[in-house]
Amino acid sequence: MRRRLLTALAAGVPLAAAVYLPTASAESPDSAALTPLDCRTVPVKAPAGSQVESLTAVRQAGGTIKGAGLLGGTVTDVPAFCEVTVTLTHPGAGDHVKVKTWLPEKGWNGRFQGLGGSAYAAGDNGVGLGTAVKNGYAATTTDAGVGDVLDVSWALSDKGRVNQAPLENFASRSQHEAAVVGKAVVASAYAKRAAYSYFTGCSTGGRQGYMEAQRHPDDYDGILADAPATNWDEYEVATLWPQVVMNNEKNHLAGCELDAFTDAAVKACDKRDGLADGLVNDASRCDFDPRRLIGTKVLCEGRELTITAADAAVVRKIWDGPRTASGEKLWPGVPVGADLKGLAGTVRDGDGNLKGAPFPVPAYWVQSWVKKDPSFDLSTITYSQFTQLFKQSQAEYDEIIGTDDPDLSAFRKSGGKLLTWHGQADPFIPTQGSVLYRKQVERLMGGTTKVDDFYRLFLAPGTDHCGLNGQDGSADGLSALVDWVERGKAPKTLPATLVNAAGEKFERDLCRYPAVSRYKGHGDPAAASSFRCVSPNRR
Repeated sequence: MRRRLLTALAAGVPLAAAVYLPTASAESPDSAALTPLDCRTVPVKAPAGSQVESLTAVRQAGGTIKGAGLLGGTVTDVPAFCEVTVTLTHPGAGDHVKVKTWLPEKGWNGRFQGLGGSAYAAGDNGVGLGTAVKNGYAATTTDAGVGDVLDVSWALSDKGRVNQAPLENFASRSQHEAAVVGKAVVASAYAKRAAYSYFTGCSTGGRQGYMEAQRHPDDYDGILADAPATNWDEYEVATLWPQVVMNNEKNHLAGCELDAFTDAAVKACDKRDGLADGLVNDASRCDFDPRRLIGTKVLCEGRELTITAADAAVVRKIWDGPRTASGEKLWPGVPVGADLKGLAGTVRDGDGNLKGAPFPVPAYWVQSWVKKDPSFDLSTITYSQFTQLFKQSQAEYDEIIGTDDPDLSAFRKSGGKLLTWHGQADPFIPTQGSVLYRKQVERLMGGTTKVDDFYRLFLAPGTDHCGLNGQDGSADGLSALVDWVERGKAPKTLPATLVNAAGEKFERDLCRYPAVSRYKGHGDPAAASSFRCVSPNRR
């Protein structure tokens, strides 16, 4: 469980562990930006509604940067930089919010980069900052005054009430203030403003990027927001659904049983793009019926099990997603082809029986923010109670952290560009959530063509949560975003390296939503040139 948890969360670290470093994005837009930096304390004006508690500037030698906290990670060969830390507070809130800005001592490329967080961490743990500096960026992140990725100790007061100030910080306020403070530090330290500003983030960081576009459209010229945790108040409850299903059906499936269903679905839908390569090009159209596995024998933990109708019913409900008792669809389910063990995890109790092991992120949300009781037993949730919790979360938290406002007209007017990729095998944030949001924007803002002028979505076949950050393939989204912002070159496709379950690598051009990739019928199956983007209605 711990390994699965770390893998899932670490995937959300922007540009994690420097596995894949942008190249073209490091080209300087202004040769004058190469002026060496003198690391010193720089004057910073507090953003509106806040006060500066302290400010420090320390020269760091660079080298190998090890990521802090549970995620860890490492980035090497980081050049020397100046680390400026500004601590903010908001009168009456009693909070202490750190904003860190790393400034390359030499070779600044003239650009500013804000970095988002992962799970319940509002900012970067050092790996993303180091990667940005290595690529020539001046970079900023904030801790929002909260803790590490699984630290929710700040959620409730001693009286069991939701702490509104840190929630507001985590939801939106601190990310905006980090942009304001970070750009001010850059302008003061280099005696010139950044030529362009970018935001990068995945998962929680992806949600923060969308929040910036929605509420603070002038903060960034370009936003790379991947596998975004938008609709936070809805999807966090929705991703407990697999546990609710197993508990209510009194049928907890072993990991090997879950894998059998996933493998069968991938095999059944694999060839729809014209090639059997272990990648499902459009998971939303994979209609594999889990009942086809009834009677199949699976070797599990040294013993043979037979898939039952009850097992198939559980998986069918998980793939379908949460519904009310009357059948109303609440939210998309786990994508077909994604690893079901992430949200439908189990462990054995002292008697050797399987019991549910909920993924901590949605578990903590429901316990601390919705039920306001960290000791609440999630295994007691009935189907009807699940619907109540879902709607309660919507009612109480959509306005503060929903991040689902489809009106991006101010962002478009500011000239901003929004680029997103989302793995089609993401078990932790349902891919269709990003599709639903994109459709809402299209309905409000004039359709696909007009929205494509400033906002483009790419779906990655066979890719896990934040997987293209080097965990499950790679894609240089930042380079594509820079080309779009600075050169007007809108990405028609997004070059990527995809990895199937067997570990085989394939070069693919991710298609701009709603198009999907299809094999031309000839050419190297591992080469992107052997595929073309077509309408999803074509087979």
